[in-house]
Amino acid sequence: MNPVGLDVSELEPVSRRSTAEIVADRIRTAIMRGTFAPGAQLGEVDLSSRLGVSRGPLREAMQRLVAEGLLRSERHRGLFVRELGPDDVRDVYLARTAVERAAALQVLAGDRGTAVVALEIPLGAMESAAAAGDAVALADADHDFHAALVAASGSPRLRRMTEGLLVETRMCLAAFQQTAPPAAELLVEHQRLRDALRDGHTELLLDRLAAHMDDAVQRILAAMPGAA
Repeated sequence: MNPVGLDVSELEPVSRRSTAEIVADRIRTAIMRGTFAPGAQLGEVDLSSRLGVSRGPLREAMQRLVAEGLLRSERHRGLFVRELGPDDVRDVYLARTAVERAAALQVLAGDRGTAVVALEIPLGAMESAAAAGDAVALADADHDFHAALVAASGSPRLRRMTEGLLVETRMCLAAFQQTAPPAAELLVEHQRLRDALRDGHTELLLDRLAAHMDDAVQRILAAMPGAA
């Protein structure tokens, strides 16, 4: 039965993810992990060959990343990975603090138990990465912890904002890896965030979250040339 009178015979099956989306994800991950360094130029011919895709989906993917603020376009020159300055770092963490604070308050008012269970997965990954001395896996687990915290809020909009902010955070950290705190210290910071959430200590959780963000800003700025 076709209640709206549409001729559905001409409709093709809808692909869940377009090629452009997949390509954008791969380039985004490469930027996030520092494979494409800040300021690096991305050439269409090279990327098309490396990714095994045609120019059309590649251009669409790159324009998505321009819209997200990860790439910048220079007239007659091409596309470059955006470089983050001191003001960008402060702004990224300002936004992250606001978003994660809002998410934390939502979680505290809801099902804390389910949220804590979700946080145990990235905490376990963080502990394994710290023991193995795997900096990339540690950063991935850190990323996943904060993504899980925001996801537990149940807000799709907070989650979408967090996705972009976490990519920009990883760009900062990839450029200044020497600023990362010792792995054991980073693990303890996240365990304390989990503990405050689990115990329902609102002010303690918000204070620890703000301190966690402030410490990251100071470490990154300390390694940035010209940062005051």
